[in-house]
Amino acid sequence: QVQLVESGGGLVQAGGSLRLSCAATGRTFRSYAMGWFRQAPGKEREFVTGISWGGVSSRYADSVKGRFTISRDNAKNTVYLQMNSLKPEDTAVYYCAAMDERDSYYYPDARFWGSWGQGTQVTVSS
Repeated sequence: QVQLVESGGGLVQAGGSLRLSCAATGRTFRSYAMGWFRQAPGKEREFVTGISWGGVSSRYADSVKGRFTISRDNAKNTVYLQMNSLKPEDTAVYYCAAMDERDSYYYPDARFWGSWGQGTQVTVSS
């Protein structure tokens, strides 16, 4: 299993940007697909984006497509989430997750993600 620690959350005005980082330790990072989910108060955890082990394949939720970008640096065991043009509805706790490499078809299903970070709060003010 891999251990995940998120950082980079905070308070930002609408239209602003934030970059989240997720540092992984434990088993070989490059063997995992990596992803980000988020959970707003009173709502279920939802898929944001995922990226394959080699960084070639990625998938995004429609709500963030064109605004968020996922990337990874396997040499640093780190995955990033660049968030631009933030909206108040992006406010949530953001979780990093890891899964044994699968086709991106499975990314939105939280049941396939075996390791989770503790989450980092992102708050977007209007």
